Amino acid sequence: MPIFAIGDKIPKIHPSAFVAPTADIVGDVRISAGASVWYGAVIRGDTSYAEIGKNANIQDGVIVHGRANLPAIIKDEATLAHNCVVHGATIGKQALIANSAVILDGAEIGEKALIAAGSIVLSNTKIPDGMLAAGSPATVKRSIINSPSEEWVTGNPARYKRLGQEHRDGIREITRNEANS
Repeated sequence: MPIFAIGDKIPKIHPSAFVAPTADIVGDVRISAGASVWYGAVIRGDTSYAEIGKNANIQDGVIVHGRANLPAIIKDEATLAHNCVVHGATIGKQALIANSAVILDGAEIGEKALIAAGSIVLSNTKIPDGMLAAGSPATVKRSIINSPSEEWVTGNPARYKRLGQEHRDGIREITRNEANS
């Protein structure tokens, strides 16, 4: 996995975290215990820091980047699904950002909130705890508490923690010949 320092900005990755061999980790990035960073993800802490909380999962193709005075903070057990972009924003504990959503500078996503796939959360928008937001620009639609959506938000961190451990402990590169047999 490409891990790069920039001057004195050095990534700190907890030994229990899974970081895929094709993920890029650059600069002042802090990845906590049990977190997983998947294939093709980029986490950059050059203009500001990026923090990935305990048991959070940063899925394939995600980009996380801070901006001067606006770090990218992904709190414990949050999920950034495939191809999301989080730029200088804060994602609350156990929040789920669905596939290809974009969260812009200064936005704050509440605890256990769900941002629908393909949504764009504009700069400085605040999404309250436990709410579904959708659209471009994203607007609050309804509560997810006691709905089927709540299980996706609360159950995903444990699923990805197990999957990350499986990849961390069992991934191995094979040759093209092995793949053809």
